[in-house]
Amino acid sequence: MDSYFFSRIFPHFGGATLKGIITVDGPSASGKSSVGRELARALGVPFVSSGILYRAVGYLAQKAGLDLQDPLAIASLIASDPLELQPGDSNQVWHRDQNLTPFLHTHEIDAAASQVARHPEVRAYVNSKLQSLPPPFVVEGRDMGREVFPQAEFKFYLTAPVAIRANRRAKERQLNQEQIESALAARDQNDQSQSLPASNAHIVDTSNLSLDQVVENLLAQIRTQG
Repeated sequence: MDSYFFSRIFPHFGGATLKGIITVDGPSASGKSSVGRELARALGVPFVSSGILYRAVGYLAQKAGLDLQDPLAIASLIASDPLELQPGDSNQVWHRDQNLTPFLHTHEIDAAASQVARHPEVRAYVNSKLQSLPPPFVVEGRDMGREVFPQAEFKFYLTAPVAIRANRRAKERQLNQEQIESALAARDQNDQSQSLPASNAHIVDTSNLSLDQVVENLLAQIRTQG
């Protein structure tokens, strides 16, 4: 995505003038991370991934041998030994002096993140980390526009049928699409209460759109609303 190209079309949306927060929500594999990153690049602001924090919590809980269904044990772990999120073009999560990021994008961690994200204690921890970040930024996840940043300047919700999302993830991970589709359907069910769009979010079906087309769609909405 050419940020110079967008700076000419949307000159008032550079980092110097965008003061607030833009949320990009949606179910797993809807494209919110890729879209959020490219949107942030086009606007010249940091990109923030909420999902990578849930992945890091799941990874640490598994590494510590904790029961992922035990919210108190997980909450105790992260409270006593917290994570550090470093937003940017490519988000990183550190634990002590170790960069956890390379270990967080696997099929196993997909499932672990979904399990730990259901616990209110873990969501409160992640939300507090996100809410402590200074705007402006683009943040992707679930419930970002509805619960975490209800004051966001612009809110978007990306969606696509599970089969299309599974196909995208299978290409990313080089895994069997049927297995991915089954896992995504289960995760959609598990995450149902956390995956609802904000009432004032702009909903975008990404089924037949390229990454660039989705980003252009969002930028056009920002221009219209702005």
